[in-house]
Amino acid sequence: MEFVSKLLLAPMAAVLAVSFTGSASATKPWPPGMQTPVPVAEEGQTPPPRAPRQFFPEKRVQPLTPEIEQSLIPKDSFKECDVCPEMVVVPKGSFMMGTPADEPDRFKGEDPIHRVSFAKPFAVGRFTISFDEWDACLADGGCGRDKGDDKGFGRGRMPAQGINFVAAKSYLAWLSKKVGRTYRLPSESEREYFTRAGTSTTFWFGNTISAQDANYKASIPYGAGPRGADSKGPVVVDSYPPNPFGLYQVHGNVFEWTEDCFNKRYNENTPVDGSPWLEGNCERRMLRGGTWDWMANMVRAGYRENGIVGGGGYSFRVVRALNVPVQ
Repeated sequence: MEFVSKLLLAPMAAVLAVSFTGSASATKPWPPGMQTPVPVAEEGQTPPPRAPRQFFPEKRVQPLTPEIEQSLIPKDSFKECDVCPEMVVVPKGSFMMGTPADEPDRFKGEDPIHRVSFAKPFAVGRFTISFDEWDACLADGGCGRDKGDDKGFGRGRMPAQGINFVAAKSYLAWLSKKVGRTYRLPSESEREYFTRAGTSTTFWFGNTISAQDANYKASIPYGAGPRGADSKGPVVVDSYPPNPFGLYQVHGNVFEWTEDCFNKRYNENTPVDGSPWLEGNCERRMLRGGTWDWMANMVRAGYRENGIVGGGGYSFRVVRALNVPVQ
């Protein structure tokens, strides 16, 4: 990622380093105490949108200040400690959850389609939790000494695998305690919302998929899409292009846990405000995203899977609510 400049925001100069994305040329940092310059529109014109900002820590643990948190807008990103996951702000809004009857290879349980609305923006991990992040938790005495299972594919920036629901929650408890802010799993509706990222197609990139779009079993084509070579295993978490919200690999690679209990299909009790569905069979929880050795129909935005709480070789990404004003 290219950085144009690193800014110190008054009165936050001593709190977080800020960088901007966009131009390839770098500018000198603004002197301490100066406000971030805002693009000025000519009279009668709409002011241009500002570039996304990054708030990365200058010391090992550095939670967002209330002032910075309340200033966040979609596509801003932050880390609240040196080993914390990078979080991206996704916009408030609404979407139609579920899949239409004419979507190829859809499964029972992906209907009825219903509107879900999010009153406020929230932050989502830009990537699936990696083994680097998981191992940082282990090194700090957290995560219940559960090493996960890399299945011989390696650790580092590879997605943390072999993580059951209970272990994933132990990571979230460690992370929340470390920075003094609440991190959690996404709800199933949040997961579909930020996967679609404002689109209504089968995948965020369209109604077909290829091996250039995601990591899956590409030898079996989806709909009118092309046939490709099967994946040989999971890939590092920043592979493939990000979706319009700036999130990587929301389709394929590894399944990710959500907070929701297992229900076979949506019904009148399904939450429509983005909260998790905590009724049903809570010994099983919903999974989203698909995996590298499954076919394309099982990495669709609306595909629903479930796993036993105490088992399964899955992964996850994290969510953090934001203390921002409702507009």
